[in-house]
Amino acid sequence: MLGWLARNLVSRLLLLVVVSVLAHAVVHLAPGEASEVDPSNPRMKPEDVAKIRAAFHLDKPIYLQYLYWVRDLMTGRLTSFKDGQPVLSRIWERFLNSLPLFVLSTVVIWTLSFPAGIYAALRRGSLYDRGATVVAYLLISVPSFFFAYVLILWLVNALGVPVIGLRTFGAEAAGAFTRAMDALWHLAIPSLMSAAVGIAILSRYVRAQMLEVLSFDYVRTARAKGLPEESVIYDHALRGALLPFVTMFGLLLPGLIGGSVIIEQIFAWPGIGRLSYDAILARDYPIILTVNFFAAALTLIGTFLSDLLYAWADPRINAP
Repeated sequence: MLGWLARNLVSRLLLLVVVSVLAHAVVHLAPGEASEVDPSNPRMKPEDVAKIRAAFHLDKPIYLQYLYWVRDLMTGRLTSFKDGQPVLSRIWERFLNSLPLFVLSTVVIWTLSFPAGIYAALRRGSLYDRGATVVAYLLISVPSFFFAYVLILWLVNALGVPVIGLRTFGAEAAGAFTRAMDALWHLAIPSLMSAAVGIAILSRYVRAQMLEVLSFDYVRTARAKGLPEESVIYDHALRGALLPFVTMFGLLLPGLIGGSVIIEQIFAWPGIGRLSYDAILARDYPIILTVNFFAAALTLIGTFLSDLLYAWADPRINAP
């Protein structure tokens, strides 16, 4: 067990280093650099550009730029090209804004997808199953930003209800309860829009997996023994149907960093997805590389946890 853990961790650490090197190379080999973001600025003289390049080590070879980035990241001295603010503090601030959005949308997806998918599998061919299929494929086919814009236009123009940003302008002067309800409203709408496509996709996976498991011999044997249908479905079939979703659950962790860039842009939500988008436009290498690094780290941690959970969930697999 300890040997497997050690080998697994070492291999993932090496993979993380490789990913960071490749990400650094791709970002720096792209056309342009941070000192060229606004070449039309009349106050930007050649000597000013040279100072910027020297301050952020852009005048060094690419491998030295990578080593400087690693050093500054590990020592907490990494700063943004755009405003000179510490990168880790900016990412942490935006991460805390994205966290409730991610948690609420994830809870909604996993809470609604399984009952919807299981019920559709048990009522295969019924009116509910056909209707759920049509709605699911509609949500998958139509871009989420289209529904988001339609919802914003309806709420703002028709009902006069603000939904943009973390809170309504001027709500700070209201009472504590009103502020809490306003913050919850602004959180709920983008979370539900972010969850809509996830519910459609995951419920289809659940339905397909349940239909497959219900045809297995051990499920038919459980029914032949006279067990209650609830026991057959939830104690026998559901556990086998959950196995593929163990891997899926581990891949949720990168969402903590990646966030929902499109939803955060549409709803002006100051989260980490929007920070990444702004950093790409500004060629803010330290933020781009650091966000990519943490996303890769969370992906490797998630797959590691998936391996452990899969061994626990599947009785046919011995613990590592």
